[in-house]
Amino acid sequence: MIAFVLLVAAGIGAGIVGTVAGLASLVSYPALLAFGLPPLAANVSNTTAMTAVGVGSFVGARDELRGHGRRVAVLGAVAGVGAALGAVLLLAAPASTFEAVVPWLVALGAVLLLFRDTVRRWAERRRRGEGRGDRRTFGVALTGAGVYSGYFGAGAGIIVLALLSLRYSDSFHVSNAMKTLVTGVGNLVATALYVVVAPVSWAAVVPISLGMLVGGVAGPRIARRLPERGLRVVIGLMGLGLAVWLAR
Repeated sequence: MIAFVLLVAAGIGAGIVGTVAGLASLVSYPALLAFGLPPLAANVSNTTAMTAVGVGSFVGARDELRGHGRRVAVLGAVAGVGAALGAVLLLAAPASTFEAVVPWLVALGAVLLLFRDTVRRWAERRRRGEGRGDRRTFGVALTGAGVYSGYFGAGAGIIVLALLSLRYSDSFHVSNAMKTLVTGVGNLVATALYVVVAPVSWAAVVPISLGMLVGGVAGPRIARRLPERGLRVVIGLMGLGLAVWLAR
């Protein structure tokens, strides 16, 4: 019962962090490791649970998403194709390969979180300088972000947010809401494969998903009201510490 409650709490934190700062996995993935899951099982269980963040974000960010349904559907489909490829890559490779690269993936996600504003400013400068950008290049890049999301995913939201900022001229809150929903579609596609052939731990997925659903609903409301820079810095530094711990 204590483990159930702690996983729900971790899920709430992950859902809020995912919608506000874009890196839910840096909260949920360590929680699943602490629950006793091996790295591969923790990863596929985390991706399965992350679908709840997308559902919660859709409920909590309906104002930001109004009028963008068709665009989100198209972008979600592109990211979903990439996520399916990433999930196949994860399941086809030996578990030892994933365990070897996961510290570097966690570190990448943490660095992206710490420098998210820099990435966004760069993307916005590129967009202003090059107009709407090349549609094919954008599609390939979004597919690549989907592959990364299906394979591991920490930091994928930040990559998608930068791509959306590069391609479109929406406000930050609209791009942030679209990012969460697009990555949620990718997680859903990967989950469809994981539940059939991967070692998903439903005992962990159920409580952490419940928490993520709550956090996903609350996250957009928090993002509208609170400065999130300090939160991102703390979580990013914790992510770097986690990467070092995993590597050792």
